[in-house]
Amino acid sequence: MPIQSVDDVVIRTATNRDRDRVIALVFEVLNEYGLPPDLESKDSDLKDIEGNYIRPGGVFELIEDPDGNLLGSFGLCRLDQDTCELRKMYFVPQIRGLGLGKRVLERAVAHARRLGFKTIALETSSALQQAIRLYTKFGFIPKPVAHITARCDQAYILKLTE
Repeated sequence: MPIQSVDDVVIRTATNRDRDRVIALVFEVLNEYGLPPDLESKDSDLKDIEGNYIRPGGVFELIEDPDGNLLGSFGLCRLDQDTCELRKMYFVPQIRGLGLGKRVLERAVAHARRLGFKTIALETSSALQQAIRLYTKFGFIPKPVAHITARCDQAYILKLTE
């Protein structure tokens, strides 16, 4: 069943049983943009979703169609008491442009506030122009990048408190 609107999706918490599907989704999107997947470093957090996201006080959620097909993902990883990092926000091409990015970002910010974080950080690639437009439109501001790589040549933060 093709997804027609954001109301046609199911968003649920991921578990380690979802690991292989999430890795496949992330690698598919990275390859689409010519970005190198790396399960030994940059993507190693996906080997233990529960241990790297949920148990330390973060979130990792999946976006699925009503039949359970994986359409997207996003995670909030605790960096310290006040800061979390938005990671692995990727969508299959078929659902891009339906407003799901905005809905997921709103959901991520609500989760971060509920969990007591004051700042959301993220790193991204300049190749992901649609995502960067979404982040900046949402209020994320650029921050200097300490370590530039092909995968993460840009960084942004969103302050959740005044």
